[in-house]
Amino acid sequence: QIVEAYGKVHNNLAKHANGYPAAELLLNLVKSGNRYRGREFIGQDHDTEGSRQIIAAADRDDPRPLNITIWGGQTDFAQALWRVREDRGADGLKKFMARIRVYDIDDQDRIQPWIFESFPDLFYVLAKSAPGADMRTGAYRGMYLGGDESLTSRNWVDAHVLTNHGPLGALYPTSTWTAPNPHATLKEGDTPSWFYFLPTGLADPAHPGWGGWGGRFRRERAGLWRDDKDTVGDTTDSRTTVWRWRPAFQADFQARMDWCVKSFDEANHPPEPALNKHRGLAAMEIAARPGQPVKLSAEGSNDPDGDTLSYHWSIYREAGTYRGDVSLDGASETEASFIPPLDAAGKTLQVILEVRDDGTPQLVCYRRAVVQVSKD
Repeated sequence: QIVEAYGKVHNNLAKHANGYPAAELLLNLVKSGNRYRGREFIGQDHDTEGSRQIIAAADRDDPRPLNITIWGGQTDFAQALWRVREDRGADGLKKFMARIRVYDIDDQDRIQPWIFESFPDLFYVLAKSAPGADMRTGAYRGMYLGGDESLTSRNWVDAHVLTNHGPLGALYPTSTWTAPNPHATLKEGDTPSWFYFLPTGLADPAHPGWGGWGGRFRRERAGLWRDDKDTVGDTTDSRTTVWRWRPAFQADFQARMDWCVKSFDEANHPPEPALNKHRGLAAMEIAARPGQPVKLSAEGSNDPDGDTLSYHWSIYREAGTYRGDVSLDGASETEASFIPPLDAAGKTLQVILEVRDDGTPQLVCYRRAVVQVSKD
């Protein structure tokens, strides 16, 4: 039903950005999974359309990693791993797993420990509260808890999604209340799994510790990553790693819902950032020396609608390995600079450039500078 409604607005969406697949293609990719969940339903005679599709996707002749977002449970993914191990042996399994990146919301089938003990070489991000902690402290809950919760309210959803935004917006669910969310609406606790892989110029899926719309994670062991914490104002917790970006990702949601019904000229589109004259969204590595200025420039950034752009530079302290104070000059200018402290030798600092337009809604794109400070 959702995909068919998307098909009704597809032509309009395609006027605003490249890359929106046809609804028919998406419908052909929807496969049935195992109606039963858990370890006892993994093994011989438990292959499904879904588990076979995962294997087929990883086997495609494509140099890119296969990004797997697990929203409702991992049983079919675990079955795919089991099947490959049975059919291809250790070497085949190793090659298969090298193709995969996983982001799992909350281990909903309660089999993640078995998966990781059985397949320890997996690249696996587990967004889940720490053992023994309140389940609502998990990073992904920052999608709707903490920060400015007016952006998850029913009023916001009514204005920007449900009303006058076409057949897709009209299907948005409004009965997803989970305590202590006060709004009985926008929850989307699974959305950070998809955000993790969304190219905005902020995150890099190969580096869970860098952070982005899908949260920020620390390595627990081998390829397993668990929730980390950020500090914004007086708040330090895992949810902050997601809600700190909520104004930007909700504005993006608002704009895309506009695209469902508006012409290109009537809607807003994200700016196109440049960092030190390099376009695109990839992170830039910059070599620096202690005590020597590092110069940064957003010159060449562009807006497809001709909007006026503003700039904000910040040091993402938790994402780097240097955790001391650093003074950044020109934080709201096109050009910015800072001097790595002497005790930052051998460490990294990460600088985030936010390029914001003045359209409606205001949209943001990012560039990340990874500054490696030499040891001398």
